[in-house]
Amino acid sequence: MKVSIIVSSKTGNTRKIAEAIYKELPDAELYNVENAPEPTEYDLIFMGFWVDKGTADAKAKEYMQTIKSTHIALFGTLGADPDSQHAQDSLKKAAMLVPDCQIIDHFLCQGAIDPALIKWMCELPDNHPHAPNAERRKRWQDASTHPDMSDCHNASNWAVATLEKANSTL
Repeated sequence: MKVSIIVSSKTGNTRKIAEAIYKELPDAELYNVENAPEPTEYDLIFMGFWVDKGTADAKAKEYMQTIKSTHIALFGTLGADPDSQHAQDSLKKAAMLVPDCQIIDHFLCQGAIDPALIKWMCELPDNHPHAPNAERRKRWQDASTHPDMSDCHNASNWAVATLEKANSTL
């Protein structure tokens, strides 16, 4: 089975998860999304993205829309809690970008929020919906240490199980 790991990462969070996956799947090929080959070359694609505006980021989205009729495993990072409704909704929207594919499984973990985004939000007026508040500042703090070793370990275990699942369906 020919496997690729395609990753879009702005701050390095999603890249860190992709590298953890790659360590467990050394026969896979790892590419940044900007240099990724045609998706038709692979039986299984691990597609990594960071959540932006409730779905996959623009670079990942562009590549995902070229993936047709293959097996795919989605993984991503986001500033929010990966068990939150926002995370689940974001994953559903990302999955809608590959409607012709069989999604084998998915994995989300928290990632540190881009400091430039935090700076931008701190400059917003208090009445703006994205202005800092106590809850948002706590989320920023909680996210600041992720992805951590546990996230990477969970991602690599997930990848191995996902590959086994894909092998049993092909």
